[in-house]
Amino acid sequence: MNDVRELLGRAAEDAGRPVISTEVVYARAARVRRRRRAAVSAAAVCAVAAGAFVVPGLLADPAPRTSSVAAPAEPAGHSARAAKLRKLLPDGVGSVEQVSLAFILKHAAPGRGKEHLLGPLDGQYAVRRDGGTGYLVIGLMDARMVEKKLGGGPRNTDLCETRAGEPHRTDCVSEKLPDGSELTIWSDSMDYGDGTPQWGPELVARLSLNDGGQLVMRDSTGFEADTAQGPLLRTPPLTRAQLRTLMLRPELLEK
Repeated sequence: MNDVRELLGRAAEDAGRPVISTEVVYARAARVRRRRRAAVSAAAVCAVAAGAFVVPGLLADPAPRTSSVAAPAEPAGHSARAAKLRKLLPDGVGSVEQVSLAFILKHAAPGRGKEHLLGPLDGQYAVRRDGGTGYLVIGLMDARMVEKKLGGGPRNTDLCETRAGEPHRTDCVSEKLPDGSELTIWSDSMDYGDGTPQWGPELVARLSLNDGGQLVMRDSTGFEADTAQGPLLRTPPLTRAQLRTLMLRPELLEK
């Protein structure tokens, strides 16, 4: 799986906001599919499965549903995480709620999905503003988890390098930090072909730590499906500069 699909679902609870209608979502998704269909190839689809990494908790695309459902807001026991994250975000980002993408996308029953909340602010957060809904998805892996995901394969030391069978990472910038860690941020159009959900464009950031661990974050404009919590945001919740600042906050790593 690619980094862009790596940070999904944990626990679920019965709360949330109303979603947009099925008709509106499918009309928009159909337009997206028509625009993307000509450019999609088998190699691009394979890249999703063979790309860099997944973070624990990833779920495959769900089967389409024909009715809208309400998604849970803050999963039980994790409302404090959303409050802590809000304090780290700049003004004007929008309202922030911790959600369960496992429930939203797969309708997973509470307690069924495994949670791997290694980092103090790991989780999925809905960001709502201007009538739309985007997501910040945060996941920390220690060295053992990274090696397990690699399956014995080599690490990709240059994340901006386009590898065979992988989509091009646009606007990719990698920087060495004073402590020796490396932060890489790139744009992803999420143009991986048809299917549900259809994710909108996003920024992806990965902080490679000196101890072999990694912190990964998706800064997503949202998705289109019958379970969507709202239309796509026009831009990701955080700008590139804001995403960089958040990735470097020690609160995301400290226990």
